[in-house]
Amino acid sequence: MRNINPLTSNKLYNIKLKKPPSSAAGISSIKSTLTHISKEMGTIRGLKTLSKLNQVDQIDCPGCAWPDPEKGKRSKLGEYCENGAKAIAEEGTIKKASPDFFKKYSVEELSNWSDYSLGKTGRLTHPMLLDNKKKHYKKIKWKKAFKLIANNLNNLKDPNESIFYTSGRSSNEAAFLYGVFAREFGTNNLPDCSNMCHESSGIALTETLGIGKGSVTLDDFPKADLVMVIGQNPGTNHPRMLSSLEKLKKNGGKIISINPLEEVGLKRFKNPQKINGYFGSGTELSDVYLKVKINQDIPLLKAIMKTLINRNNANNKIIDEKFIREKTSGFNKFYNNIQKLNLEDLISISGVKVSEFNKAIKILEPAKKIIICWAMGLTQHKNGVDNIKECVNLLLLKGSIGKKGAGTCPVRGHSNVQGDRSVGIIHKTSPELSNALKETFHFDSPKSEGYDTVHSIKAMYDRKAKIFISLGGNFLSAASDTLYTAKALQNCDLTVSISTKLNRTHLVTGKKALILPTIGRTEIDKFKGKNRFVSVENSMGRVHISKGTLLPASKKLMSEPEIISKIAHHTLKNNSKIKWLKLGVNYNLIREKISKVFNDFKNYNEKVKDSGFYLPNNSRKGDFSKLNKKRAKFSVCKVPLHVIKDDEFLLMSIRSHDQFNTTIYGLNDRYRGIYNERRVVFMNKKDIKKFNLNSLDLIDIESLYNGKKRVAEKFHVVPYNIPSQNLACYFPEANVLVPINEFAFKSQTPISKSIRVKIKKHDLSQN
Repeated sequence: MRNINPLTSNKLYNIKLKKPPSSAAGISSIKSTLTHISKEMGTIRGLKTLSKLNQVDQIDCPGCAWPDPEKGKRSKLGEYCENGAKAIAEEGTIKKASPDFFKKYSVEELSNWSDYSLGKTGRLTHPMLLDNKKKHYKKIKWKKAFKLIANNLNNLKDPNESIFYTSGRSSNEAAFLYGVFAREFGTNNLPDCSNMCHESSGIALTETLGIGKGSVTLDDFPKADLVMVIGQNPGTNHPRMLSSLEKLKKNGGKIISINPLEEVGLKRFKNPQKINGYFGSGTELSDVYLKVKINQDIPLLKAIMKTLINRNNANNKIIDEKFIREKTSGFNKFYNNIQKLNLEDLISISGVKVSEFNKAIKILEPAKKIIICWAMGLTQHKNGVDNIKECVNLLLLKGSIGKKGAGTCPVRGHSNVQGDRSVGIIHKTSPELSNALKETFHFDSPKSEGYDTVHSIKAMYDRKAKIFISLGGNFLSAASDTLYTAKALQNCDLTVSISTKLNRTHLVTGKKALILPTIGRTEIDKFKGKNRFVSVENSMGRVHISKGTLLPASKKLMSEPEIISKIAHHTLKNNSKIKWLKLGVNYNLIREKISKVFNDFKNYNEKVKDSGFYLPNNSRKGDFSKLNKKRAKFSVCKVPLHVIKDDEFLLMSIRSHDQFNTTIYGLNDRYRGIYNERRVVFMNKKDIKKFNLNSLDLIDIESLYNGKKRVAEKFHVVPYNIPSQNLACYFPEANVLVPINEFAFKSQTPISKSIRVKIKKHDLSQN
């Protein structure tokens, strides 16, 4: 039996606190970029690669999904941000995790390393096998790996004992093949990372507007009167968004930011590609910053809408009555509900100062074109779906859907998480999709709904699922309830990871485990001497090309489509009419099949050339005919009730500035003044005093749900501008506190942003 530590190391470093900077980006961002690039890739090789990043027909950034400017409007220096450069450095590193590395280090030893240290081991170079009860991975030939997977899959009693997880960094081509294979094998168990992040957005938008995607494009930002940024930190998570906000401000637009934490990236921006990014004061972004309590956005939005409605009259047309009358349904129920609520109570519950609230109202009253942007700060709560519906309510009230400079903007994380869903990665099959797959590939899709991410974990834990295959990602570190998820993975007979770099999921495995190393987004993908390209969809629905320029990290790497096609070929054999091996090497053929299955991708190969194409979007056009009443829908949402005792807190998990999702680039969080440490908890000064604590004291954090205590140990207390009885700390360190059975209604998204916890001083004698 392997003695594996599922949690990242709780080793403490020499933490230093500094005053957070007054602006985001600027010279410090350039220095950080150069440091990471030089250290991982070499300066010249790194800068050459960055110059090709997010350019037409070149490398699409493997980081976030923020869109690129139109062709001809992109910087010749490269369209990238500091964290995009870190993503490139991480993937393009010259370090290698070769078979000799795995011979030297056992999985037991590696499991005691931090996630940061694991990520710095370098690129995976060969397919590796961890055999039953063994403690070291060993090299395995590709063909043997495929046969091992096929044998295990074919020995299952039921196809639903297998799970096919997808990360948002895979391409459209790979994701499509993956979904087709899983369904032909006989299961809809296709969980993906969207289940853990924006699933709440997709459901809310589909129910209210008829499509589960945002309605704006990049060109809408300079045309908006107002952009509201809610539950999102673009300075760290989507830094290229700051230049769009800068353009808005230059054109006279306003910004209202709503967030529990005070974030530098929402206050002032120094564009590193402009002269004032070096010598000037930069651009002030937020006109009003509303420091809302964790998950009290609904009462704040209700207070805003109640005020706007009550101030509307014949002489002061604040709401768009014509739009409401002609384009929406459900307004009367919405209106009656909101009028029953007390304005002062709503503002008090939200935690926002009345003076700041009134400033926001003055900006909102005249605004006709409003964009609302949001991210995990709204979606990862029990009421995550309602949080998004309340945002839609405000936009409908103002008539800010279906016109230029206005609409919904869910800001996605992974670079192709939206594309995965567009090409069929979802844990259910609609009649339309089932018919299209049968017509194109001549097999019957499974009819029963599959497992989403949370229920996949439960199925593995209960031994109802025995094989777990992951197309990218770091499942263990991304999922909730880390110890529970670890046990679930360890209950499997076989776990398979298609990956570029080592992560914790490779160490916490089933009885047998395979690592299948793949070509990265930055690398040249060739077949018979000809370069191939893949395609992705950004967060605003534009599909475009990604083509690598670096030599692959190893000659033993294989592309994701090839890996998937060979697993399918060895598993299905003569039972399939699909020519899997041909599909795996011919990406044009894959795109032809996508265009046959999904009408939105018609003439895919032709349209994706040049700078790509937008997928159809009804809400962008103000067309709500997909809904039952052919109208956009107002919703009645409940005010969330959090019963927090005097000795309890609500904790939200966040990223540091030196990470992207579960990938840890470094140990600094420059924008929050944290250096050389990740085990920190941000806390209000009054709460620190109340609990007789001091800055940098060590505490343990406990969550208690359904009688089960979960503990995250050894976190430094850091005083911060955050509401009282609210806490924040980084994930994946905080994920151990998120209970598996607590998730959003309808979307099943874990409650990673509103965990009820207690704190206590860490017992130093246990060290």
